Parts: sequence; C-alpha cells; structure tokens
Amino acid sequence: METEAAKMIGAGLAVIGLSGVGAGIGSIFASLIASIARNPAARPQVFPLGMLGFALVEAVALYALLISFLILFT
Repeated sequence: METEAAKMIGAGLAVIGLSGVGAGIGSIFASLIASIARNPAARPQVFPLGMLGFALVEAVALYALLISFLILFT
C-alpha cells in the first residue's frame, strides 16, 4: 500500500471521533434545556456546568481534527 493511501485512511479513521462529538453536544444541550425548563430557578447553577461540558466535548473534537491533520501533513 502506498504511503499516501495509508495517510488518507488514517486521517479518515481519526475523524470518526467527530461523530461522537456531535452526539455529545446534542445530549448536553438537550439535558441543559430540559433541566432549565423543569426548574428555571436552578439556571445559575446548571448553566455553567453545561458550558463546561460543552467545552470538554469540543476539545475532543479539536484533538481528533489535530490528529487527522498531523497524519495527513507529516
């Protein structure tokens, strides 16, 4: 197998992690909206935790993209 083809396959496999990130972000915001709808007074306690969860899940997406680019361009 040629090295370019192996790089393309490796980069494609590294990007598979982005599908889980989309599901994770959707789950976080669905839970955030449901919890605020049930108890609007709890928004000051719940919203920062939702943003923290979003940032951590988004970091996984950036790492997967970084690994994909490293595989492609090195």
